[in-house]
Amino acid sequence: MSDVVVLEVLLYGAQIGTLTRVAGDRTIFAFSEDYIADENRPTLGLSFKTALGALITEFRPYQKRLMPYFSNLLPEGHMRTYLAERAGVNPEREFFLLQALGADLPGAISIRQADGAGGTADLPDDSIDNESDRTSSGSQALRFSLAGVQLKFSAIQEARGGLTIPARGVGGSWIVKLQSQHFDHVPENEYSMMTLARMIGMDVPAIELVPVESIANLPTEMLTTKGPALAVERFDRLPNNGAVHIEDFAQVFGVYPADKYGQASYMNIGKVIAAEGDTKDIAEFIRRLTFNTLIGNADMHLKNWSVIYHDRRRASLAPAYDFVSTIPYIPDENAALKFSRTKRFSEFSEDELSHLAARARLPERLVLDTARETIELFHQNWAEQKAHLPLSSKVAETIEHHLAKLPIASGAGA
Repeated sequence: MSDVVVLEVLLYGAQIGTLTRVAGDRTIFAFSEDYIADENRPTLGLSFKTALGALITEFRPYQKRLMPYFSNLLPEGHMRTYLAERAGVNPEREFFLLQALGADLPGAISIRQADGAGGTADLPDDSIDNESDRTSSGSQALRFSLAGVQLKFSAIQEARGGLTIPARGVGGSWIVKLQSQHFDHVPENEYSMMTLARMIGMDVPAIELVPVESIANLPTEMLTTKGPALAVERFDRLPNNGAVHIEDFAQVFGVYPADKYGQASYMNIGKVIAAEGDTKDIAEFIRRLTFNTLIGNADMHLKNWSVIYHDRRRASLAPAYDFVSTIPYIPDENAALKFSRTKRFSEFSEDELSHLAARARLPERLVLDTARETIELFHQNWAEQKAHLPLSSKVAETIEHHLAKLPIASGAGA
């Protein structure tokens, strides 16, 4: 077998470049000449633009791992291991994992072999887990790789209202999130937090708690989980089976998933939103930042913020996702990233927001007014809804205790 393997990179179904693996397990990305020459080309990602907006066209090779943009398309943790085993691919060999999972990636990007063939027949021996997987797993893998550590599967909502996991994981317009094996009632927690966020005015996709046994084609080993699953409508899919392109902020900043907690701050995210979006995006950003501080979500890392390309060219803030009160499971006094100068929830104040606004070049009045409104609406909806949401008493009590320690929640954080 040749040491050179070429994968085509497609955006909205049209080839825009290639990923090439050469000797020494090195990979390099290149845009196609047609894409470079197209002045009206759709945007692949903000990380491919210079400070002046020009397209970056020269890239260095990467050893073993893919460049960060493509690495961030792959699942993390248990999901990576599970899907890699199903595909018969070594989970550390990112080029071949992307080849196996590339039919249904986040956004409008897809990957296929340069000759148009699918499957994993051309994988080298050291990229395959074992000999038995070589012949069977390539055709059976669930080709869904929405990045994240929770067990998530792509699903289709049938006319009768049920959810079905596609046999090959391709084309699903919903994400099914199963119960955690380590923490209790995470789907109910996320459903509750996302519901509150919608009530406060945030852009939240359709969500639903569904019985696990009602999901057709779910792998049998997943049927042992107790409690409902959370179904979330994918905002990167259209009713006509088309796709809307998205990009998470680990991709935007060109950092690997392992660095999603330490390579940027919320101020950095705000600066991008100010440059690329509009006042609606800025207000939405501040709402989410304030809300997740109030609920004690210590996991709003770079991959839990994304931009979306509704017109294929300009970025705006994508709908909200992965809102969970994490402190009932892992007590933490700190946010996932620095706000501007601090990560401490208790130091999230109007002064800190003013500092963030100045450094990110956001309108200070809009930032402060939005934060104040969000706090007021949160208290109103939390008081009215907490007894009616599917929250455990532990989660509700932990949030109450957390709120009591936040000066900004009581109006003392000005």
